[in-house]
Amino acid sequence: MLVMNGRYEDAGHEESGHPERPDRITAAMAGVDDLHLGEDLRVVAPHAATRAELARVHEGTYLDELGAFCYAGGGDLDEDTYATYDSWTIAQYAAGGGLAVIEELTRLNDGVGFIATRPPGHHALRDRAMGFCLLNNIAVAAASLTERGERVLIVDWDVHHGNGTQAIFWDKPDVMYVSTHQSPLFPGSGAAYEIGGMAALGRTINIPLPPGATGDVIRRAIDEVATPAIAEFEPTWVLVSAGFDSHRDDPMADLALTGGDFAALARTVAGFAPVPGRLAMFLEGGYDLAALRTSVASTIAAVLAGAYDDEPPSSGGPGTEMVHNAQAERLVALRIAQEAASKGDYSA
Repeated sequence: MLVMNGRYEDAGHEESGHPERPDRITAAMAGVDDLHLGEDLRVVAPHAATRAELARVHEGTYLDELGAFCYAGGGDLDEDTYATYDSWTIAQYAAGGGLAVIEELTRLNDGVGFIATRPPGHHALRDRAMGFCLLNNIAVAAASLTERGERVLIVDWDVHHGNGTQAIFWDKPDVMYVSTHQSPLFPGSGAAYEIGGMAALGRTINIPLPPGATGDVIRRAIDEVATPAIAEFEPTWVLVSAGFDSHRDDPMADLALTGGDFAALARTVAGFAPVPGRLAMFLEGGYDLAALRTSVASTIAAVLAGAYDDEPPSSGGPGTEMVHNAQAERLVALRIAQEAASKGDYSA
């Protein structure tokens, strides 16, 4: 069973010619429709995230300023990120969509969640919009889970590093953040030596990849670098920043994944969830509409143990050496941090 958020009217959050546009949701929903799930699709009504729910991960002054900025007519927040009059309301519904799906999965103890909302969220910091993102949707959901005692694994396969999510949970031992991303690329963070704060050493796992990397490299990286740490962490929930801009047809970056690669990644990540009903995927990037549609369909079919006729997984690209170097760099950083922590002088 697929549990989805209902669509909140989002046409108001739109800047002409911007790649983060309403057509992205239309394409993602078309990918779901292509699977003809029938009674296996459950749609839950969205609601606006409350201030208390947002304040778990965002500064109150930022929330006030963002709302006031939108109601004053909006404009450019930075060179990439914009807001309109309607964006504050829409962003609250985007964050609330994830919370609604989480609650339905909890109630059912079954199913897989897919949160198809915009704007995306993983670049949004505690106190700043960034990279098309206003509120950090996946962080809002993760914080709601940790507040009730859950241990949350966040896997971010967007082509860009989720700097906002990493920063929010940097020193939180009940959240593990794993990111595969192209490097160098916006936003410039996500080095392998970034491993978490003193209270959460090793809870951040970054796997930078070179342009042209294929799906086999990413899957091997997760198996070799992340899986042992995930097993030790023992998550009770798995959330995915499911960005599809690492597809080879996407105009925003230079990785070489196919729909078949996203299916394989989804099956791997689904294996980290301890029981049914504890996996939810949040739409992040993905700006080629045809690639987004087929990638969403492939991903959902894979986690529902179905099949979708799409491109086969890719292989043969560069990146193996970079992954090995990242693992070595991570282990050195862990050793140094642990030695410093034992002496009481690690403050990263």
